[in-house]
Amino acid sequence: MILFNLSRLFLAVALSLGAAAAWADYHVNIPVGPTETSRMIYGFHMYAIWVCVGIGVVVFGVMFYSIINHRKSKNPVPASFHENTKLEIIWTVIPVLILISLAIPATKALIKIEDTSGSDMTIKVTGYQWKWHYEYPEEGIKFFSSLDEESNRARQMNSGMDPEKVPNYLLNVDHPLVVPINKKIRFMITAADVLHAWWVPAFGWKKDAIPGYITAAWATIEKPGLYRGQCAELCGRDHGYMPIVVKAVTQEEYDAWVAQWKQSRGAAEAEGSWGMDQAMNMGKSAYNTHCASCHKADGSGIQGTFPALADSPVATGDVDQMLAVVLEGKGMMPAFGQDENISDESLAAVITYVRNAFGNESGDLVKPEAIAELR
Repeated sequence: MILFNLSRLFLAVALSLGAAAAWADYHVNIPVGPTETSRMIYGFHMYAIWVCVGIGVVVFGVMFYSIINHRKSKNPVPASFHENTKLEIIWTVIPVLILISLAIPATKALIKIEDTSGSDMTIKVTGYQWKWHYEYPEEGIKFFSSLDEESNRARQMNSGMDPEKVPNYLLNVDHPLVVPINKKIRFMITAADVLHAWWVPAFGWKKDAIPGYITAAWATIEKPGLYRGQCAELCGRDHGYMPIVVKAVTQEEYDAWVAQWKQSRGAAEAEGSWGMDQAMNMGKSAYNTHCASCHKADGSGIQGTFPALADSPVATGDVDQMLAVVLEGKGMMPAFGQDENISDESLAAVITYVRNAFGNESGDLVKPEAIAELR
């Protein structure tokens, strides 16, 4: 019997440990991130919780004490007094002091969070349906960041892919935002079409991205790593498919990334030639960034909403007609020619790609100079 009981005890302990491990990935409380603001928000959050716990203990303690010790069976004749000035002063002053004790640290935290002065660098963040555009004004770097290709394929209906087998499904991007650690980074956040919200939980804050208006926030990331987030404002059909990935690296690694980015751009400009291979490679990436969410990665489109590009008369017919559609827009399709964040090279490449992919065999090579003349 003793051995049987010990076996049951060990089994219960093993199950408890297994359950604890399974729940380790889930968080009940807010996370403590690698930034000063995150720790500050977490500290105030815990302080407020313990104040509420203290209030609960006192209030319920007095209530249960009164229920037990002043019940009718012990005091059949109730007290008849009315009003007590001292008691009323006490229960007015104590809540006021509690509110002041909460307001002071909350105000300090809000002032600290909103203070973007003294920043070491600035990054402009622009929300689009359904991707993010990042710009480093001091470095001259700018690029789009979209849902990674594997997640994008897995999310399609009848894709044949198991989303659970895709690493960081719907939380990965093609081009992460790269930033150095231990630098105060000011984020200037806006949107180009509808309301979005840039939110990385580890930073402790989120900011609305509003068309025609710029909001500001800052973060000093103290630990290298990947920090993931998502758009936190319902922004349309594919709202759930615009993740955020911030890659925090050391200053040396950041400098190397900047140098490599400029070198690759300089090499592309130095080549001077615009060949089919270059256009197709660049066009595929641009298509996945700007077009695949509507026309699908294989160009099959969405019946009744977004037309297919495979064997499409627009994609295989008169090239000037397609240029007009892409640059000026049509129906639900935006006018990409008016978007200054999309380069002539990207537009030329994506049109070339569409006219020569998905079984389309036009053989046309659209040059950036042709786009520049039409914009």
